[in-house]
This record gives sequence, C-alpha cells and structure tokens, in this order.
Amino acid sequence: MIADGANAVGWSPRRMVAHSVAPLPVTLPPVAPTIGKAATLTVIALTAFVANALACRVAIGADDIDPASFATVRLAAGAFMLWVLAANRRSAPRTSNGDWIGGACLAVFAVAFAFAYRFLTVSSGALILFGTVQITMLLAARHAGERFTTFAWIGFSLAIAGLVYLLSPGLTAPPPAGAVLMAVAGVAWGFYSLRGRAVADPLWASAGNFIRALPLTLAVSLFFVWDTHLSLRGVALACASGAIASGVGFAVWYAALRHLTATRAATVQLMVPVIAAVAGVLLLAEPLSWRLPLASSAILGGIALVLFHRAPATPAFTNN
Repeated sequence: MIADGANAVGWSPRRMVAHSVAPLPVTLPPVAPTIGKAATLTVIALTAFVANALACRVAIGADDIDPASFATVRLAAGAFMLWVLAANRRSAPRTSNGDWIGGACLAVFAVAFAFAYRFLTVSSGALILFGTVQITMLLAARHAGERFTTFAWIGFSLAIAGLVYLLSPGLTAPPPAGAVLMAVAGVAWGFYSLRGRAVADPLWASAGNFIRALPLTLAVSLFFVWDTHLSLRGVALACASGAIASGVGFAVWYAALRHLTATRAATVQLMVPVIAAVAGVLLLAEPLSWRLPLASSAILGGIALVLFHRAPATPAFTNN
C-alpha cells in the first residue's frame, strides 16, 4: 500500500492513506537480533547434548549395542544427515568443509563418550564431561588473552559450586576407567568447540568433520570386533543420536559459537548437567533429591552473572 501511494501521480485516496500511515523512522539496536539468535541456537544445542547422553546411556547401559558400534553408527548417521542438509541448502555454496583436526577431535569425543557410558550414570557422566570442558575452554581463553571481570569470576565460581553441590555429595566415586574416558571426551569436545568459533559455514564444516571422523571410529570398531553386538533398538538409538542430536545439534552449536566468547561458551554448557539430572529423574526414574532445585538456582544464577557481565573483547580463535 505504501509503495503504491508513493508511486501515484496526483491526489488519490490511496496516496492520502499511504502518507497518513507511513511509519516514523525507528532505529533498533543492532545487537538485539544477534542476542536472540544466539540464545535460541544455544538452547537447541544444549538440548541436543542432553539427548545424546540419554540415548547413549540407555543403549549401552541396556547392552543393546557395543560402544564402538554406537560411536560408528552415530557418526555415520550424523555425516549422512549433515551432507543432505548442506547439499540441499538454498544459499551460497560451501565456504569450508571441516578439517582433519576437527574430525580427529570429534572421533576421540564420540568413542571415549560411548565407552565411558558403559560405566557411568547420566548425571555423573555429564558432570565429568562438562567439568573437563570448562577447564579446557577457560585455559584456552586465558591463553588467548580473555580476561574475567570480578562479577564474571563470582558467577563462574557460583555455577561451579552449584554443580559440585548437585552431583558430588552423597554420590559414590565413579569408576576410574569411566571417569578417565569421559575426561578425555571432555578435552576433545572442548577443543572441537574452540575450533568451531572460527568456522564461517557451520553446516558444511560439521558435515566435513563427521565424514573425516567416520574412518577413525571404524578403525576402533574393527579393533573391538570381538565385542560387536547390535540390536534394532540399539541401532535406532545410535541413528537418532547421530542424525538429530549430534548431526543437527552440533551444526547448531557451531553456529551458536560464532556469537559467544570462549568464556560464555564454556559457562553456558554448565546447564547441561542440570538438564541431564532433571531428565534422568523424569525419564530414567533416577532418585529426586531436594538438592536439585537449590543447586540449579546456583548454577543458572552463576551463568547469568557471567553472561551479563562481559569480559573485555577477545581476539577470535583460529584454526591454526
């Protein structure tokens, strides 16, 4: 209507209406869409992380599939899904397709993650995994020159304290083998996340990394061929974990990382153990403790402090 009125010659009711309803010029802060997009992408990615933990624990805990096969099927399904999504995308052609370092980090993460859940519960696994991720990413952030404000340090300390309070008191120590494997997975995931911050095309980069990781997990499957066993449910869970929670979820995480500093990316992931604990209670009938709401408040409050009290700008991480 406005366009027609602007192009008309002479007086007309349409032109008069067009001028009467023409909006006043309004300038919106350019950061608002970025914040909303980053928040949406992060929530989707964190949900995918929890779904991966649940699927892996259910499949391997019930012995529906061996860990090496779970990792291989998961990455194969993820690679296929990402390739289909990237190849059919209606946008500019690919600008990156991953690299072997990213693929190796992803393979180490997937294999160690699967074998660790042969020994660990969902809650203890999430604690060790994302606790190790925090250490890895924060050490990298400090090395890259990122500084923490006082409130950011307070918030991060509060979140860590809430996490420890949620999962440590009253729990027996996890088996050493499972703890070490999950710590290795956490270091690998931390480096994979850091490399993702410099990726220009998250979808193609994720597809390339999954494809490169696949032969590495196949080699592990061949090494553990004597332990191979599959069931329909185990394969289905591995495919769902790979195609949806891993393939789509990791691509979304790579996209979210472009809007997060290393400190925020590390701290936001502290939400995963909280979500995993709640999911364990609701879906796996894990016991509910009164500590859960108190610890969750500490963790989420600490994360809010870190997010709203930004550290000074940091040079972007690179893939070099």
